[in-house]
Amino acid sequence: MTLPIDAVLPELVARVQAEGQAVLQAPPGAGKTTRAPLALMEALPEGRILMLEPRRVAARAAAERMADTLGESPGGRVGYRIRGEAAVSAATRVEVVTEGVLTRMLQSEPDLPGVACVIFDEFHERSLQADLGLALCLESRGALREDLALVVMSATLEAGPVAELMGAGIVTARGRSFPVETRHLDAPWAKPGARGPRFEAALADLVARALAETEGGVLVFLPGEGEIRRVEAALSGRLPAGVDLQPLYGALPLARQRAAIAPGPPGRRKLVLSTAIAETSLTIPDIRVVVDGGRSRRARFDPGSGMSRLVTERVTRAEAEQRRGRAGRVAPGVCYRFWTRGEEGALAAHAPAEIEAADLTGLRLELALWGAAAAELPFLTPPPAEALAEAGTLLAALGALDARGGVTAHGRALAALPLHPRLGHMLLRGAALGAGETAARIAALVSERDPLRGAGADLDLRLRALNRPGEAAAARPALERIRAEATRLARHPAFRAAREPGEGAAPTPAGLASLAWPDRIGLRRRGDDPRYLLSGGKGAVLDAADPLASRRMLVALDLDGDQREARIRLAAAFSEAEAKALHPDLLAEAEVCEWSRRERAVVARSRSLLGALVLEDRVWREVPAAAIAAAMCEGILRDLGLEALNWSKPARLLTARVEFLRGQGADMPDMSPEGLRASIRTWLEPHLGRARSAADLARIDLLGPLDSLLDWERRQALDRLAPAQITAPTGTTLAVDWSGAHPSVSVRLQEMFGLTEHPVIGPKRLPLQLELLSPAGRPVQVTADLPGFWARSYAEVRKDMRGRYPRHPWPEDPTVAEPTRRAKPRGT
Repeated sequence: MTLPIDAVLPELVARVQAEGQAVLQAPPGAGKTTRAPLALMEALPEGRILMLEPRRVAARAAAERMADTLGESPGGRVGYRIRGEAAVSAATRVEVVTEGVLTRMLQSEPDLPGVACVIFDEFHERSLQADLGLALCLESRGALREDLALVVMSATLEAGPVAELMGAGIVTARGRSFPVETRHLDAPWAKPGARGPRFEAALADLVARALAETEGGVLVFLPGEGEIRRVEAALSGRLPAGVDLQPLYGALPLARQRAAIAPGPPGRRKLVLSTAIAETSLTIPDIRVVVDGGRSRRARFDPGSGMSRLVTERVTRAEAEQRRGRAGRVAPGVCYRFWTRGEEGALAAHAPAEIEAADLTGLRLELALWGAAAAELPFLTPPPAEALAEAGTLLAALGALDARGGVTAHGRALAALPLHPRLGHMLLRGAALGAGETAARIAALVSERDPLRGAGADLDLRLRALNRPGEAAAARPALERIRAEATRLARHPAFRAAREPGEGAAPTPAGLASLAWPDRIGLRRRGDDPRYLLSGGKGAVLDAADPLASRRMLVALDLDGDQREARIRLAAAFSEAEAKALHPDLLAEAEVCEWSRRERAVVARSRSLLGALVLEDRVWREVPAAAIAAAMCEGILRDLGLEALNWSKPARLLTARVEFLRGQGADMPDMSPEGLRASIRTWLEPHLGRARSAADLARIDLLGPLDSLLDWERRQALDRLAPAQITAPTGTTLAVDWSGAHPSVSVRLQEMFGLTEHPVIGPKRLPLQLELLSPAGRPVQVTADLPGFWARSYAEVRKDMRGRYPRHPWPEDPTVAEPTRRAKPRGT
């Protein structure tokens, strides 16, 4: 059968032979996954062709389809290698592998001996491992293997950026599809906060409608296994005669996966409930109808678990178009979308690359193992520096990286495990301490969705269910997968190498969990509510009805991710003795002198710590005065504020004078509120003595501490340019008022007689504001120009004042009169 890809295979082969690289852009169903590797196998007779597939189901299906094309079974010229399963032989020329397998091959032998070409299929999904694999292959090609051919294949990727990164040409295949009618909901299936049918029940109604209105196979897109099972249950008894329902997801037994992918019997109608693996990676024959549930699972960093987790999100427009296209492969089709036409505009255009949003701990470990920094490798999207740094901090705490950021022997062992480094560390340490099987079960359990959701937070409940599966029949499929994964982990060579005869008591499940989450050891806070402080410094809360709520100490394996106070979803009761035994590196003795907001005073304690947890708290009696003063300053800055200090009138006057001069450009210390806060340890701390509270502060006059900021030269400049007082022509001492916008003095008008130059102040010789008073001390005039006042306003003032105060002198020309403080004698 001719496929659209066949027309461009000669161009693809020619580019690979001539340039060693190419980017192949072809829509789903064009045949790129099964035809391109075989064409390259013929064109490159020496060496194997490795093809990277993001999913195990797709890897196995692609290998089986190619082998069938050659009239063979997998393991001949075409084989595959996925986690826990392989079908390869010495005769294998095309090997389909999953992403983790390729990374391990590159880390083991960076030059990939015996490999002629590496193909990255479905690169548009932008998985973290695919980005890493391409970066490592490009590095290997540039430094070790100039002859290594690289091909990137994608259904929707904008090919320009990746082609530019590789320095490769683009080969584009046109798809072959039939028109597809799109049908939206008339109204949203559920409004926020409104009561209505669950997602699965409402979607089952839409599937039933699609079966009634259309013909041909129906493909339903759902986010995961749980939703598939619930929709299957909701459709029970509602399917028309002749319809065969087939689920399709990664954990499904192989025989059932093949049944879902294979063509149905003649005269029967197939209904496939599938995850996103049917979006681009697989082609299911005879599909003419798509029902898109509008949700997708993506790997995102989950603060609750401290690792990446699959989260459910709305599909993007690109994903929706991919799904819609599945209905038009063999004939005109119909696509039912589980959202309204109006909601479509709110969908994101594309999903972000996984490297932008996922946990980067594994990536950081791989980079250390490769021996290169992220900036030195050709990533299509560079990993975020902050997330990469956080990953490095965690790896160092686990002993996977040394002080220089290089990989340790323990880090190499962790990289060999198919686990997050947290879980790998727990597995290897647990094996060395004689509790390897339990560690493997915990690692498998937390890697799977909780099999006992709603049963409380206790880890021991899950472990007991694994030991006695009959007690949890509803969760049996998940428990069986967890057991199988635990068995597989226990058979891993790295696990076997770490096993040692245990001496003494083996760690409890809580102790093992603490090895993976040393930052999640929780100590119950005081009070009735089960609120915990975690050893990493964050807060967490447990449901008050949970049996673990009375425990003083626990380990939180899973939280809901709330940044303020996370809710604990999975935990294990822990003991202080075991915490100390397993985590001596977290133990510390600390003498703490700090300000207490609650007590509004300095408190001094001697504490035994485990991370951020205070295991024992005692009074610290021999506290140095300097420590008390430093804590007092913190209390002023963070709680009391500068206004809690004893601001005497001379202290305020000093700061006003200094700030005036500083505003004039003079070299003076910053005595603004901001400046005083910034320098508080310089000017105040040495004068605090053993003051511990606001009441103690009230007894400290600030004039002395503030004056200490002025050296002799600045003090002289201050008294000269911004004096606290000036002398009137009569010899009267006049206090300068610095509290207003302009410095000013108040003086009786008669005392200024004979003064023909206005008083000035400061380095810029600004006029001093004069408040001229009557003999009774009442304001007569405010002026910053005394000669102008004598010339223009004094005559009117004299006319008014002479009648009121006849015993006081009011000369016609005040500029030549004698200044005076006295009235004329009576009778004169």
